[in-house]
Amino acid sequence: MGWSWRSNAISFFFSFWQADSSLCWKDRYWVKANLWIILFSYVGNYFWTHYFFTVLGASYTFPSWKMNNVPHTTFLLTHVCFLFYHVASNLTLRRIRHSVADLPDKIRWAVEAGWILALAYFIAYLETLAISNFPYYEFVDRASMYKVGSLFYAIYFIVSFPMFLRIYEKPSDLWDLPRVAVDALGAAMLVTIILDLWRIFLGPIVPLPEAKQCLQPGLPWFPGQTNQT
Repeated sequence: MGWSWRSNAISFFFSFWQADSSLCWKDRYWVKANLWIILFSYVGNYFWTHYFFTVLGASYTFPSWKMNNVPHTTFLLTHVCFLFYHVASNLTLRRIRHSVADLPDKIRWAVEAGWILALAYFIAYLETLAISNFPYYEFVDRASMYKVGSLFYAIYFIVSFPMFLRIYEKPSDLWDLPRVAVDALGAAMLVTIILDLWRIFLGPIVPLPEAKQCLQPGLPWFPGQTNQT
């Protein structure tokens, strides 16, 4: 039984690899999917981590080389996690679209939107909970971070899940690498706008003591950063 399962898994991945093996490397889906996630997650680390500092009361305390006050390690880890999240999202969204294909358009849109919201929040909450015991990632208020902070984090995926799904979703609409890059950066810009609107109109989810503020040069439009750069 175990050998049969492993054989089927190997056959599946070999078949998946074969499907792209005849294409030039720049035309292969996995290249485009990774490029999309690389750009999206890079923007997320470089810019959006500062929203975690100033809006959610989070802070990194482990020693590391940093870029814009964000540890280099997180850039690598984020790519792996985000790629997994988006592949899982693609699988579930395709299944849902197939299941509701015969329903009226408004119901199909409502079901898909509801699933994206639920999945985005679930993944954000699960990741926040999964790293709760990591000693070098701290929050001012963990309860608020789990409930409200997860919604803030879910904004990433509410935007990215449906946009990532569009890559090669239609066989007649083939994407090249420049289009993939522009799409990823467009998704990142939309997330940035929404996060900044939250920062401006809703503000931090908890009062942030001075000791928890990010004191390193970061995003120049954040309060307190202008005089330090």
